[in-house]
Amino acid sequence: MLKELSHLLDAAPGEASREYYADAVMEDNCLGKRTAATRKLSLQRLTELYGLDARVVLFRVMRHLWDRHETSRPLLALLLALARDPLLRATARAILGTPFGHEFARQSMKDALSDAIEGRLNDATLDKVVRNASSSWTQSGHLRGRGRKTRQRVEATPAATTYALLLGFAVGRRGRLLFETPWAVMLDTSPDELIDVAVDAKRLGLVDLKQCGSMIDVSFPKMFTERVQESIHGAHRQAG
Repeated sequence: MLKELSHLLDAAPGEASREYYADAVMEDNCLGKRTAATRKLSLQRLTELYGLDARVVLFRVMRHLWDRHETSRPLLALLLALARDPLLRATARAILGTPFGHEFARQSMKDALSDAIEGRLNDATLDKVVRNASSSWTQSGHLRGRGRKTRQRVEATPAATTYALLLGFAVGRRGRLLFETPWAVMLDTSPDELIDVAVDAKRLGLVDLKQCGSMIDVSFPKMFTERVQESIHGAHRQAG
């Protein structure tokens, strides 16, 4: 729902409350939906995927980066959605298993979903989830094409790398392990190359990175207070 998210964030200030986002969709119809029912459904899905509340730390940080790094928006949206949506996370295996430049096989995604949900969805619902997930991965840049989709490599920007590292930090990863999390892997970049991108993020003031031989330490002093950093792990549990 990248297009809808973009319209909504354009219509709301950075520190907007959950109520403000709801009014923007339901009352102001910033998404341009024809009926109240479709507006309500869109708001529900956007809230599930992203939080839409400045009090939700992971959403607030994503919004901070979103407003300042436009080219990173597709990956920022994907990374937060992956943190919150278990069905979308389940489809990542099929994306990662498709070599760059090769045609994407929808059946591989359906199989990955079937394994994850253990038969709790019927075939019609599974097919719908596959269509929606394929669209999400196309919007993020991991797939290209309409009917027949091809796997392509995304660019690990400094902002997207910062957010991927933060999500790893939220679940307790530290040091080099931050560059090997499921979110880091979705940036299609090796850990060593991702460290180089993190150095660029440091130059932009997004992260604090220190290296000594094979040891590496990452923190976020420019973006978060100590209290916020301590709350990130709890926010991730809430998001999940």
